[in-house]
Amino acid sequence: MQKRLARKLDLELLLSKTAPHPTPSPSLEQYTIPAETAAMMLYIAAYSNQNIVGKKVLDLGCGTGRLAIGAALLGAREVVGVDIDRTAVKIAAVNAAKLGAEKVQWVVTDIDAIAGQFDTVLQNPPFGVQKRGVDQRFLEKALQVGTVVYSLHKSICRDSKIFEALKKHKNEAIPAQPSPFLEAFIEAHGGRIWAVYKMAMSIPHMFAFHTKKKHVFLVDLYVIHK
Repeated sequence: MQKRLARKLDLELLLSKTAPHPTPSPSLEQYTIPAETAAMMLYIAAYSNQNIVGKKVLDLGCGTGRLAIGAALLGAREVVGVDIDRTAVKIAAVNAAKLGAEKVQWVVTDIDAIAGQFDTVLQNPPFGVQKRGVDQRFLEKALQVGTVVYSLHKSICRDSKIFEALKKHKNEAIPAQPSPFLEAFIEAHGGRIWAVYKMAMSIPHMFAFHTKKKHVFLVDLYVIHK
């Protein structure tokens, strides 16, 4: 059994060893969350807010499993990873076994089928670039089944100084203001924004329409209480 991790760097190194999706779909926006972003998100949830250790955790749209696996390695009582893509879930299960995250339950289904209640929901949802509004669908479901939600969304920040600083330090996060649209949407669905953290995320060249070897952009991590 994997010993519960106590250092963010250890978690980041372990998550970097997970296998990616061999044939990601652009229509599903299947970008693997970077190991440093996942580790930062999980450590904020686990050690800043005590929402992982001993908790029942859901990774909504788990992909190849980094957030679910990380939650298990940090000491969650129970973890469920859900994704509509069977291939992604198979890879997630292999990744979990390789890293000793035995307690994760993997489910292949659409998010609409998820029911029950979880202490914490973690999600890196599609940003709605390919299918408008899909990020809102994930948020709505997360607020239905979770007490606390950690959700990543593309930032609306255009401050070049903030971008350059976070681009240089990808393992850092700074407090930020919420998007007025997301704030209104969250409140309309029974949620209250507890905090927002801004960080840099990078994705490699994955699809034919990508023009750079690596794309770096800002994301906001929303911490939402129901």
